[in-house]
Amino acid sequence: MSARDTALRVLSAVSGASAWADASLKAQLQREGLSGADAALTTRIVYGVLQNRALLDFYLGAYCSQKVGHLQPPLTDILRIGAYQILFLDKVPDRAAVNESVELAKKNGRGAASGLVNAVLRKISLNKAQLPPIPATDEAQYLSIRYSHPKWLVKRLLTLLGREEAEAFLAADNGVAPLTVQVNTLKTTAADLIARLTAEGVTASAHPWVPDCLELSASGDLTALEAFQRGEFFVQDPAAKLVSLIAAPQKGQRVIDVCAAPGGKSFGAAVAMGDEGEIFACDLHEKKLGRIEAGAARLGLGSIQTFAADGTVFRPDWAASADVVLVDVPCSGLGIIRKKPDVRYKSPDDLFTLTVAQSAILENAARYVKPGGVLIYSTCTILPEENGQVVEGFLSGHSEFSQETFTLPAPIGVQPGELMLWPHRHSTDGFYICRLRRNEKDLSL
Repeated sequence: MSARDTALRVLSAVSGASAWADASLKAQLQREGLSGADAALTTRIVYGVLQNRALLDFYLGAYCSQKVGHLQPPLTDILRIGAYQILFLDKVPDRAAVNESVELAKKNGRGAASGLVNAVLRKISLNKAQLPPIPATDEAQYLSIRYSHPKWLVKRLLTLLGREEAEAFLAADNGVAPLTVQVNTLKTTAADLIARLTAEGVTASAHPWVPDCLELSASGDLTALEAFQRGEFFVQDPAAKLVSLIAAPQKGQRVIDVCAAPGGKSFGAAVAMGDEGEIFACDLHEKKLGRIEAGAARLGLGSIQTFAADGTVFRPDWAASADVVLVDVPCSGLGIIRKKPDVRYKSPDDLFTLTVAQSAILENAARYVKPGGVLIYSTCTILPEENGQVVEGFLSGHSEFSQETFTLPAPIGVQPGELMLWPHRHSTDGFYICRLRRNEKDLSL
């Protein structure tokens, strides 16, 4: 099975079965035994097509006699795979991209359309130095096509950020997110881990401003590294690492992480506490708890206990018992598009139900915070209605809570209770974090 065959299977699953690209790609690579250069090419094609789908369709449409979106599956994805290689992959000869795409059509029951595939892609190749310009009369439409984001999202970004920053955000979404890991300081130091990873052939460097965070490249299979097996690090974005810095749990405290899977924030809290205290890591889906338990065991963390718990359902035995409650709610994920490019193609209609669930989880989780305790609300999205507006709604009905100033390393510095991180500004995921404190003299219990 070739890289292009596998890429087509993944893209067909994403477009036809609403599968998530990262999970589908991982499963297909394992199923078909691809590794090394073939796995890398497959990954590049899948993510490249998803990141540039609207742009590819625009150029294909200029040379195709039929509407690209109306072609029978999987022809549209075959054309996109070919066009992406021609326009974005310098190391793949145009002739090879065309011929492989024609073969893909034949192998997938579209032999009669192989002539169309050949003709359209040859035209793309011949004209790639002078492709038709994207119409610029409609600013949102231009950016939507240029960066392959839905027009509704582009309009929101223009409102939130203005033209220059909106375009920078869109461009960052189509870039490659650095692979970042957090040092398990209970087992090693950042300097020692860099040395160990370097010895294993991994390029590792300290993050510019997040402490005990490393950026890796040329890492290959992380799980095969001795440092990984020894539990000296765990994968987590710098933005998510800031949750434990802002929460600042102390040794001997109780932390409840109400939406814990896959476990990174619980791990971060455990490390910050010196693994002294107790952390209740909860998730609605019991099967996800196994990942948290395995991760905690690998990292040597004994303070973490897992619970299958619905974040909206109150547990009386936890009432007012936690020093810190972490509420990283399910969200639209619009802050992690550069890691999950297909997020941009999900329906915006889900936002209306998401905000209801987010508010319900926050309301319930707040009941677990003891007087004087800390409540952290966070998301990996950039929309105000999932972020500040949820917090504002909560505070309007809970005078016993208030936002509390916190300080992070430069360039972030002092923040007035909440922080919005952006990929193009901070080189992190798009991420929102708010710190709330419950009044020590709260008598509402």
